[in-house]
Amino acid sequence: MSYKCDICGKRPMFGHSISHAHNVSRRKFKPNLHRVRVRVDGRVVRLRLCTRCLKAGKVRKA
Repeated sequence: MSYKCDICGKRPMFGHSISHAHNVSRRKFKPNLHRVRVRVDGRVVRLRLCTRCLKAGKVRKA
C-alpha cells in the first residue's frame, strides 16, 4: 500500500537536508496520515487520510 492520502492524493515530497556546514543530503517529507473509519456511500470503510483532509471536514467519521 502506497503512502498516500485516499482523498486528496497527497504523497511524499523530496527535498534537501542542509546542515550548518551546508552539507546537503536528500530527505523525504511524508504526509501526516491516519487510518480513520469513515462513512462512504452509506458504508463504513477504513481510509488513510492526511490530517488536512480530516481538519477540513472532507469526510464524515463513522
